[in-house]
Amino acid sequence: MTHGLRVGMTPPDGFWGADVGARRDMLDRLVSNGIDHVFMADHVSFHDGSGTDGFVEIAALSQLNPDIGVMISIYLLPLRHPLPVARQLATMHKIAPGRMLFGVGIGGEDRHEVEVCGVDPSTRGRRMDEMLPLVRALMRGETVSVDGDFFQIHEARVKPTIDPPIPIIVGGRSDAALRRAGRFGDGWIGAWCSENRFTKALSLIEEAAQSCSRGAVAWQHGYQPWLGVADTREEARALVAGQMERFYKVPFEQFERYTPYGTPEQVAEALSGYVERGCSILNMKVVAGNDDEAIAAGGIIAERLR
Repeated sequence: MTHGLRVGMTPPDGFWGADVGARRDMLDRLVSNGIDHVFMADHVSFHDGSGTDGFVEIAALSQLNPDIGVMISIYLLPLRHPLPVARQLATMHKIAPGRMLFGVGIGGEDRHEVEVCGVDPSTRGRRMDEMLPLVRALMRGETVSVDGDFFQIHEARVKPTIDPPIPIIVGGRSDAALRRAGRFGDGWIGAWCSENRFTKALSLIEEAAQSCSRGAVAWQHGYQPWLGVADTREEARALVAGQMERFYKVPFEQFERYTPYGTPEQVAEALSGYVERGCSILNMKVVAGNDDEAIAAGGIIAERLR
C-alpha cells in the first residue's frame, strides 16, 4: 500500500457475480487507477438475516491481486472471542503480509444481530475495551492470561508473531468510540460526520491517548462515505439515492448532507476538507452508472485528492 493518503473502494457492484477471471481484472484495474485497498463490511445476521463474513471475503480478495491492500470496515469485534480473532489476523499476515487494515466497531443498527450471537447489546462497548488489549498482546506473540468481566483465558498464545502488527482502526460515531480509538487504536474511521465534527473527533482521540500516557502514535484516521458519480449532479444524486434507500430502507434526505455527488472532480472537492483535516484513509462506496464508470471515477477522485 502507498504512503500518505490511502484510498480504498468497495469492489464494484458486479464483482461477486462475475467469474474469477473477471474479478481479477476488476482488481487489476482498481490498482492501475490508483486504488490502494478494497474494503468489505461484516455482519452475522443483519435485520432480515443478511450478512457477509468480512474475514473470508478479504482473504479471497487478497489472493486475486498481489498488490492490493484489504480492509474489514467494520468488523463487529464484540461478537467474537479474542483468541480466534488473533488467529485470523495471524493467518491474514501470512497470506497477505503488510496488506491488511483491521477496522473494528461495536455495531449499533440492529440490536437483534447482537442478541442472536449470545451477547448482551448493553455490554458491547465494555467487551470491546477488554478485547482490544488482548488482541494486541496476542499479535505481539505474548502469552496471555486474564480473568476479566467477559473473557477468562489461561496461557493463550498465537504464533508466529505478527510483525509489524496489523493496524487496528476503531470505528464509531460516539464520544465513547473516539475515546476507545485514543486508548487502544492506531486510528479512527468515521462516517456520516461533518468536517467540523471530524476535526473535533481527532482532538478527542488525542486527549484520550494522552490521558493514558500512550505517547506519540502514528495515527491512521479515516473517513468512509458513499458517493454518487455521473456527468451531472442530478443524475449522480438519483443513482446514489436509489441505492442507499434500497440498502438502508430510509429516505435519502437523512444521508444527503454527508453524501457527495456529482462529477468525480466535484466529489473530490467535497472530500478535500477531510484530507486537509487529517484523513489518511479514505474508504469510498462509489455508485455510478456501471462498474467501469465506478472504477474510473474512483481513480480520478484518488488522483485529485492526492
